[in-house]
Amino acid sequence: MNNLKILLAEDEKELSRALQAVLKHEGYDIDAAYDGEEASNFAKNNVYDAAVLDIMMPKKDGITVLKEMRSNGDITPVLMLTAKAEIENRVDGLDAGADDYLTKPFAMKELLARLRSMTRRREQYSPDKLKFGNTVFDTNTLELSSVNSIRLANKEAELLEYMIHNAGKTLSTECIFDHVWLNDKDADKEIVWVYISFLRKKLDSVNADSTIEGEKDGSFVLKLIE
Repeated sequence: MNNLKILLAEDEKELSRALQAVLKHEGYDIDAAYDGEEASNFAKNNVYDAAVLDIMMPKKDGITVLKEMRSNGDITPVLMLTAKAEIENRVDGLDAGADDYLTKPFAMKELLARLRSMTRRREQYSPDKLKFGNTVFDTNTLELSSVNSIRLANKEAELLEYMIHNAGKTLSTECIFDHVWLNDKDADKEIVWVYISFLRKKLDSVNADSTIEGEKDGSFVLKLIE
């Protein structure tokens, strides 16, 4: 099973139900939105491995939702669904940060293939520098810098990168474990709290204006210190 979470924003109820059925059968966890405003709220408050956004939706179109996601620093891979006549919108979507598009009508197998491709690319993608508050993390050197600087261990770096990409979002212990320790068969969920504690100390040591809130076995959020 995939254990990946998908945001599906499609206002055509029949098509949405069909997509949900196929995606769930393939092992994806789905949040379904039926208008752009609902999709935008889902994206702001949840963590997704990919998003499928229809361009033409009520309240907010898919491109507006995408622009809001990107302006918030959300790098979730996005597949846009378009009608044949929406060529200009497809270009606008790609310019706004879409990773791919699919023209209606489409084969379900093609949708699944494109989702697999996008999620694989996300695993390989990492910008050179990530910024949050007064803190900069260099993904090449693993150096965390603010007033001071310090080098992180590999798993500390992976955890921080995941949390910066999802800053301000509440991340459960299970969610963090599934993403950061996905390929570590010997690890258990207790390790999440250990590394959260490590990162808190590292953030404090560089005088960062951010911290990780949360308690052991619960949920965590990277946020600016008020």
